[in-house]
Amino acid sequence: MLYRFKFKSFGRIAISLVVVLMVIVVGSVGFMVLEDYTFVEAFYMTMITVSTVGFREVHELSPDGMIFTSLLIIFSIGTFAYTISAVTTYFVAGEYRDLFKARKLERTIDTLKNHVIVCGYGRVGEKAYADLISKGYDAVIVEKDEELVGQLREALTPLVISGDATRDDRLMAAGVERARAVICTLPSDADNLYTVLSVREHNEQAMLISRASQAGSVAKLRRAGADNVIMPDTVGGAHMASLVANPDVMDFIDHIRIQGKDAINLEEVDVKDLPPEFRLPTLGEVDARNKLGVNVIGVKTSAGEFIINPGPTTPLDNACKLFVLGNDKQLRLLNRVFGLQTPDGPPASGV
Repeated sequence: MLYRFKFKSFGRIAISLVVVLMVIVVGSVGFMVLEDYTFVEAFYMTMITVSTVGFREVHELSPDGMIFTSLLIIFSIGTFAYTISAVTTYFVAGEYRDLFKARKLERTIDTLKNHVIVCGYGRVGEKAYADLISKGYDAVIVEKDEELVGQLREALTPLVISGDATRDDRLMAAGVERARAVICTLPSDADNLYTVLSVREHNEQAMLISRASQAGSVAKLRRAGADNVIMPDTVGGAHMASLVANPDVMDFIDHIRIQGKDAINLEEVDVKDLPPEFRLPTLGEVDARNKLGVNVIGVKTSAGEFIINPGPTTPLDNACKLFVLGNDKQLRLLNRVFGLQTPDGPPASGV
């Protein structure tokens, strides 16, 4: 099951049904022993006794049978009252609706492919999830804080798994084996490490990005299988220092990246994925600036080297990657012209 719902009322219903069955069995056996009834007669007598319908008994009861019948009536009244209370609570509390929602969510996630899983919905996870959704990605949240999970569901956040992301069953519930990427933003480095190991056990191809609080955890997370490790405090501190050293530059970057009407994004494009007419020997022949309005600000060569601000004579081959800068409209045009938009969702490399 996707959700680990605590169906307390449903459990009470199950218990009450078991008790009712026990009452019927004990009543039938008791009448067979005390009154020498056949099984059918004993069962009939038990049913008219516990239901208090007032039908005439099969045979006149002995004193022992009368006492047994009286005790059976008292016990059955309490049992049926408990059963009615459990059923009423189940429907009034709305747990049956939660069950249907859980099954609907399970079916939805089963259809996902190349989605992103965000483990932990704290400040970092919330921002990562919001950006992924804004870029058109399918994303699933795994969060163990039940109160927060309830708030997300009330806010109509559709794909939320309740539970600890370090548990294999929660990752499997989120479709980890079909995910294109997993982002671990848990507050504990140990939990992130354990989650990274669990993800790698189920999916060796997914991109794995983890948060780290301690510098000593970075190398451990990478050895465990994380492709990238981010330290939010270090990134935030460096950004603040840059605001002091180059305030206008950083303000400009923040404006065009976050606050501007035409927010700028960076796209990663594999040369091998380009149409044949754009798979040319040099960057100048691709002429992305004039044809699409985007700027190629970097190239990763087949040797793994990065060329910053490459010139028109920069050689290209199928193993190269281009880093393209542009606004949302320009990047949509790039995706359409280059045929990079896939049925599974947005390009795999949007930044």
